[in-house]
Amino acid sequence: MHPYRTHHCGELRQSHTGETVRLSGWVHRKRDHGNLLFIDLRDHYGLTQCVINVDSPAFAQAESLRNESVITLNGTVVQRTPETANAKMATGEIEVQIDTVTLQSQADMLPLQVNNNAEFPEETRLTYRFLDLRREKLHANIILRSAIISSIRRRMIDQGFMEFQTPILTSSSPEGARDFLVPSRLNPGQFYALPQAPQMFKQLLMVAGFDRYFQIAPCFRDEDARADRSPGEFYQLDLEMSFVTQEDVFAATEPVLHGVFEEFSKGRSVTPPPFPRIPFEESMLKYGSDKPDLRNPLEICDVTDVFRGSTFTVFQNAIDSGAVVRVIPAPKAAAQPRSFFDKLNDWVRGLGAPGLGYITFSEGTAKGPIAKFLDEERLTLLKKLANSGDGDAVFFVCDKVSSAAKLAGLARTKIAQDLDIVEQQAFRFCWIVDYPMYELDEDTGKTDFSHNPFSMPQGGLDALNTQDPLTIKAYQYDIVCNGVELCSGAIRNHLPEVMYKAFAIVGYSASDVEERFGGLLNAFRYGAPPHGGCAPGIDRIVMLLADEPNLREVIAFPMNQQAQDLLMKAPSPVPPERLKELFIEVKLPPKKVETPSTKATQAG
Repeated sequence: MHPYRTHHCGELRQSHTGETVRLSGWVHRKRDHGNLLFIDLRDHYGLTQCVINVDSPAFAQAESLRNESVITLNGTVVQRTPETANAKMATGEIEVQIDTVTLQSQADMLPLQVNNNAEFPEETRLTYRFLDLRREKLHANIILRSAIISSIRRRMIDQGFMEFQTPILTSSSPEGARDFLVPSRLNPGQFYALPQAPQMFKQLLMVAGFDRYFQIAPCFRDEDARADRSPGEFYQLDLEMSFVTQEDVFAATEPVLHGVFEEFSKGRSVTPPPFPRIPFEESMLKYGSDKPDLRNPLEICDVTDVFRGSTFTVFQNAIDSGAVVRVIPAPKAAAQPRSFFDKLNDWVRGLGAPGLGYITFSEGTAKGPIAKFLDEERLTLLKKLANSGDGDAVFFVCDKVSSAAKLAGLARTKIAQDLDIVEQQAFRFCWIVDYPMYELDEDTGKTDFSHNPFSMPQGGLDALNTQDPLTIKAYQYDIVCNGVELCSGAIRNHLPEVMYKAFAIVGYSASDVEERFGGLLNAFRYGAPPHGGCAPGIDRIVMLLADEPNLREVIAFPMNQQAQDLLMKAPSPVPPERLKELFIEVKLPPKKVETPSTKATQAG
């Protein structure tokens, strides 16, 4: 007999009745029924109920066991009586009568309970993550993550993609976030950067003649945490293809994502390919975001012309100053109580906006604070543009284009949630396409890349030479699911002359480009195929499929909000001798000195 187990704890069934078995696992729960002691034994595969009689020589030892201690037990499989069977357990028709117990590892007093779903502080959960991972829900999430990655890998290989690994120690890249830097001992004063993405390497693989590449790639970015973004590191399905158009990339990516979501959706509806293609400008107008949640049926529209020249001077004066008016329809909301509208106004004021103007349409009349300023002709146009009618309401946002889009998008989400009209049990995908190549930095007034700097501009070199940079669109695209950005991608700029010009527009000299991207540029001079790709985020895919609101719940060992690993105590100081070896001197910021007035202010 094996020294630790003949079966897993989720394996035994009625057919094993009468067999002598050996099980090993963690003491999940104990229940003392006087003459009988029940132990639920748990391993990776499941639970088995085990029982020992008070007359057994091993009873005292079993009784002394703490939860989460690791034990090995020998016993006989017996069938439970119908009234004691547990249909909720896979092993619920049997139990194991214990003969002997061997303690493999005694558990100390637990800082968090494994056998229930009680909430514990983040600090406790991350400090004792190994215990947290034993809990049923989190354990299942990590298993789901493994299954999803295996499915993705299989689907990519079936489409003819080959998996390659790219370097972790590399050079800095302008991906839009801070790099993590690694000092070089052999090259004093110089640093590697951990890759924000394998961008240039996957392009080099295409130049090297590998036609279809993919990798489940680790990426590193020194950026702040959010619910859908981990601080420090994340994983993505990185892929690249040669001799492809934008539609070819879509055709290769959609079956993988659709297939994975169908496989793990648990009956939830999934958008069938081809996914809708929504131009960036249209998305910002209709949804107020380039990450639209298409489960929400509401569509924003522009009604600036309804108010242009009207007697509603608040909007009219704003329009004269370059503002726009956006309307968010609220179907069947006219019958809502006044409190519905007041709460929305309070909510939007909490965002720093002056409020949400509104009009209700009921019994052939228009009511609300703004209705009296619009004549019948303007009301008719408003209802037509907003696709609204009797029984509906509409809400207004008036501001500069970008600010109006953002606030209208937030209001669209809030109104749909309050009206409970967001589609449930569904995954709704779309592609956002035709991103602007450049954008204007509002703080500096400088032109900068809006997305990926290595993208091919639509119109190529001619567009860069003849068009206003802010009018140039790029072959860039994102995949969005339920309002979560899963992926960014592009058809790449594979021509040196186009790259020089594209970077010159944002202020890079030819020597700057050579210094920062010389390896890629040099490769392009020796025959580069047209190529493109994208990189769906693994963590976000798992988060959606696990129906979790936070990435922390689908990552085995996440950091906290301050980018600290509480379990392994990272980051941590480095001994002076190690810093000396790396030619590094640490200069910490000065500590704030508390003055009596500071303390008094804090106390107050």
